[in-house]
Amino acid sequence: MNNPLDGPNPSGPAPEPEGPAFYNSLFGDIPAEHWPRPLAPGRDPAQEAPEWRWFRQAREAAQRGEAPQAEQLLRQVLSRPDLEARHYLQAWTALRALGVAPAATEAKRVLGVVVEVSLAQGPDVVAAYADGSARYINQGGGAIVWENPDHSLDQLVSTLLAAGQHVADRIGPWEGARRGPVTGNAARLSFLTPSGLHFGEGPMEVLWNDALAHPVLAAAQALMIAIMEKSQPGVTG
Repeated sequence: MNNPLDGPNPSGPAPEPEGPAFYNSLFGDIPAEHWPRPLAPGRDPAQEAPEWRWFRQAREAAQRGEAPQAEQLLRQVLSRPDLEARHYLQAWTALRALGVAPAATEAKRVLGVVVEVSLAQGPDVVAAYADGSARYINQGGGAIVWENPDHSLDQLVSTLLAAGQHVADRIGPWEGARRGPVTGNAARLSFLTPSGLHFGEGPMEVLWNDALAHPVLAAAQALMIAIMEKSQPGVTG
């Protein structure tokens, strides 16, 4: 039987909304023509952080057919330290669209892990990133955003990323469009890298008993519980 983790082959930021837009923002793969969103009317571009200007300028250069200029601007994003991991993922999404591939030493580096478990009202989703941030969407659609204000969840995030790296090193990238939220009695484990999405999906009971998948699911569960505890009134890091 195939390993269940071998998936089939084939501005500044606005507040992140709940719902599909928030879910889609977890993966760092929004097409370059839609990232970032247009600058709000009346907002001075000079007040934006440099990375937002570079993304916009890269998009404009690509639309003019100036791929080398677009690549240079996107590499400026990659060279800027201490950005959100999703910025680097978005930069690589745009670079791959230009035909630029990451170096072999960088291609499979896991910058984020997204774990989805299908439940009665919809999926529970836990996401963790290399910058220490995390997100949780419950089956009812409510969301909790952890921006790593006190590093108290760093170990839990690191454990999930390490488990994800162990899997990504052993499976290939997904070559098709990313699927929508997981449904049925299933779970999906997504590993976000400069070379694109790696993922595995299968029945929850199968993945829970799989040697590769179990550490990812267990780490995601522990992180989810900790994020929920942090969101309780009166709880501080």
